[in-house]
Amino acid sequence: MSESPYQVIAAELRRRIETGELQPGERVPSTRSLVRDFGVAMATATKALRALQDERLVHASPGVGTIVGPPPRTSRTRPGPAARNGPGVGPSPRTARAPAPRTAQASAPRNEPGSDSGSGLALDRGQVVRMGIAIADAEGLPAVSMRRIAAELGVSTMALYRHVGGKETLVLQMVDAAFGEFPLPALYGDWRARVTTVAQTQWSAYRAHLWLAGAVSVGRPQVLPQILPHTDALLAAFKPLDKTTAMYAVISVFGYVRGLAQAMETEAQAEQDTGLTADDWAERQSEQMATLIAAGNLTAFRDLLSDDWDFDYDLDQLFAFGLELMLDGLAVRL
Repeated sequence: MSESPYQVIAAELRRRIETGELQPGERVPSTRSLVRDFGVAMATATKALRALQDERLVHASPGVGTIVGPPPRTSRTRPGPAARNGPGVGPSPRTARAPAPRTAQASAPRNEPGSDSGSGLALDRGQVVRMGIAIADAEGLPAVSMRRIAAELGVSTMALYRHVGGKETLVLQMVDAAFGEFPLPALYGDWRARVTTVAQTQWSAYRAHLWLAGAVSVGRPQVLPQILPHTDALLAAFKPLDKTTAMYAVISVFGYVRGLAQAMETEAQAEQDTGLTADDWAERQSEQMATLIAAGNLTAFRDLLSDDWDFDYDLDQLFAFGLELMLDGLAVRL
């Protein structure tokens, strides 16, 4: 049985590590590089890196990438104040501080922001959120857990709760941070141009983080600093409408972009599970489809496929096409 694409990538990276081509502490190629070099989908590349993480040959480092070597662990022999090595940097054996005298500890503020006094590791909320995003990007939102993040950062699970609360709160912060990577640009032009800009900005965020669409709610929208400007911009664009119609229009735009974006994660997961691209899958269905078309006398399908017409299923094109249809309908109301 031939190896699946992700196994081929993992084997090549494993070879580079074992031969010393990739040294401990060095970055391995990013998922985007693997997508480009091996001609695979993002999900396949992330699955290859995950396989190496499971073998403890590499580990994810927030803000850096995937690094050769097992994840660093923090000494837990004696709890003490966090070493001040800067955001996201834990104490090395040479710089770790001894426990402070009782008088100094008594005068120090409790739960000081940016520190994890239980593990000796400098830790802040942004670092925890970034690690959650990194895990979700690589493996999907279900893989994110407080225990998993704590293990990756080398801290106690309870330390995370002091910084981000529970998982539900963490996911909200991840959503807000992910949208924050794509701030709304200045909006110009008529209502249609402004709505298009808002929708395209959201699409870019969903494209960068495949888990994000599934974490955003339309019926119970999250009140987050990075999302509210999107709602405000759409409400301003739909101002000629009455308030109820305008709100339905806003929800419709949000729902359209989010709904189509969820197809990206579904497709990535399907390709990861089957090893088949959408084109590969369609090719394998062609014979069965031809049989069903003939048996059911499906004339429109028969005419569509009569001249070996080849359909290019492109989600970016589908997004732009569907958005134009939606805006054409809204134009009638406006």
